Amino acid sequence: MNGTTGGRGRRVVLWRHGQTAWNVERRFQGSLDIELTETGLAQARRAARLLAALKPDAVVASDLKRAAATAAELAAVTGLPVSHDAALRETYAGQWQGLTHDEIMARFGEEYTAWKRGEPIRRGGGELESEVADRAAPVVTENVEKLPDGGTLVVVSHGGTIRTTIGRLLGLEPRTWEALGGLSNCCWSVLGEGLRGWRLLEHNAGSLPEPVLGDDD
Repeated sequence: MNGTTGGRGRRVVLWRHGQTAWNVERRFQGSLDIELTETGLAQARRAARLLAALKPDAVVASDLKRAAATAAELAAVTGLPVSHDAALRETYAGQWQGLTHDEIMARFGEEYTAWKRGEPIRRGGGELESEVADRAAPVVTENVEKLPDGGTLVVVSHGGTIRTTIGRLLGLEPRTWEALGGLSNCCWSVLGEGLRGWRLLEHNAGSLPEPVLGDDD
């Protein structure tokens, strides 16, 4: 699955929410509904001003507070409505949710290590990463299909969900998705549509994409 009919020049900006108190504490949020900090709101306002320059055509967001509040900042700048979809929520991670990184390592160290190796692990008894992609990637694809040629969709979601969605849209094997690396709070990745499917144009970016010039254009 590459999520594209090919060659219409559309873009997807996958934007992670701003900082929460649990991010600072390195506490696993998962599908729990944690609000932005004041710093997180400021991050969202700054990023929204930059992303508005891309002239997005549509915005879709997770319905969790941290993503919805981030998306609202872009809506305030652009005037675009935001549609919310629970399928864009962060990975449900069962017993891991609410624990700090150190607590997870102490209680679920073998499980964590196996997950990092790329094994299909239900962290804390929760969702597989492939199941997260199963629910989130179609939301992106469906909203992309509504765009005009050359249009841009902004998807406001969560680090884990964004990584798995990128992996699915690029057609990568799930065991390799960890190689994409994480996203900092309020940073984004950009996928561009080409004749052979989606390409990763930017990853964990905090500034506007520059055009690719030279041999790889």
